[in-house]
Amino acid sequence: MSGLLPRHIEFVEALRSAGLPVSLSEDIDAAKAVTSLGWHDREQVRTAYAATLVKRSAHRPQFDSIFDLFFPALVGAGHAASGDDGDGGSDGTGALPKDTGPALQEFRDRLAEAMESGDDAQLNELAIEAVGTFGSMPGRAPGLSSFSAYQALKRVSAEELVERIVAALLGQGMDQASARRRAIAAVDRFTKVVEGEALRRIAEQKGATQVSRTTVRPTIDNLNFLSARREDLDAMRREIQPLARRLATRLTQEHHAKRRGPLDFRRTVRASISTGGVPITTHHKPKRPHRTELVVLCDVSGSVANFAQFTLLLVFALRDQFTKVRAFTFIDHVHEVTHYFKPGADVVEVMADLAASTSHAALWGRTNYGRAFDKFLENHSDALGPKTSLLVLGDARSNYSDLQLESFRTMVDQCRNTWWLNPEHARNWGSGDSAAPTYAEIAPMVECRNLTQLGEFVHDLAG
Repeated sequence: MSGLLPRHIEFVEALRSAGLPVSLSEDIDAAKAVTSLGWHDREQVRTAYAATLVKRSAHRPQFDSIFDLFFPALVGAGHAASGDDGDGGSDGTGALPKDTGPALQEFRDRLAEAMESGDDAQLNELAIEAVGTFGSMPGRAPGLSSFSAYQALKRVSAEELVERIVAALLGQGMDQASARRRAIAAVDRFTKVVEGEALRRIAEQKGATQVSRTTVRPTIDNLNFLSARREDLDAMRREIQPLARRLATRLTQEHHAKRRGPLDFRRTVRASISTGGVPITTHHKPKRPHRTELVVLCDVSGSVANFAQFTLLLVFALRDQFTKVRAFTFIDHVHEVTHYFKPGADVVEVMADLAASTSHAALWGRTNYGRAFDKFLENHSDALGPKTSLLVLGDARSNYSDLQLESFRTMVDQCRNTWWLNPEHARNWGSGDSAAPTYAEIAPMVECRNLTQLGEFVHDLAG
């Protein structure tokens, strides 16, 4: 264990960097588990680490990616370059074949056969060979080499084999739809193995820690709203309701814990008479219930729209924590969207309705915070009052237009509290057309770049 301890520590730190919440006690439990089980079975080690370090199924993809970098199944060129099996693509000397036209065609033939037969073991061997033969590139220094999954996949062109595989499967009696699904699945599997193999080879040269930082995407709750891809957005939508449930449970528990009001000294003293003046039982004054009336004003332009929509969905999922919630979207003109958030509404339908409503929020096509604030005061000033908390969502980039600071100040003065959530990193505030520092002088501005930060803020807001 002493020789593997540094690797264990680096592995746990990489998990934390990717967003997995690993405590010190869990770190120790993992070390004890793998020590007890031994290191002879890699998948057993993976299972032990996962059981002790992974709390949520959504974090498993990041865990597996990082585990494969720190505890790879192969080293160096792998089994495909060993020449042991006689037909693994080597020339009998232990070296991979030259990257030539005939070698490429021969490789594609073997790849198609493996995909047709569904031989996953052979497919893995071919993926290793593809990276070593067709994905190898000169390194930045003499004697060094690098590896590119993109180059290997481009040279092999596995997706072009789909029709060939489908034809072969049809000849075996499979129907058209099933044959195509199996062919596409085989190509996808080969692609993933090639990508993983390229990362493994690069990690051997540059170090697993560095590669994990640059290639492993953060967990979905720590992924930046502004850098999310389409599939990430789908995962975020699925995460909204579980996040709302967890927040609601926490808030309910905290509200119950704080249900008692201040000590009622007079009643406590009176009750102590029956115990000889000893205040065994304390009495408290009833606590006055307080809930926030919330008004949310969202910039829905460009990529900021994703951030605003997720915030709206989370706030309305927790609307029982507020007396009343009203929501408005804008680009340069304000449009109320409160009616989209009906009890029991489907998240996907709400997102589609919100996307459609964006057209109503833009008259001039460019983000203009000043005009939006003016229009809000003109048409919706009745939404604000001494019991209202105002929540502004946006990056404060107003295309160098008039900021209408007095209009925004009037809105803030009419409310009990005001917060501004900005999805950009704080280091970018004030750069280019960003008016974040200027607006921050009127209302507190909070960095909110992912679901974790959003959940923490909404917890504090509703609590």
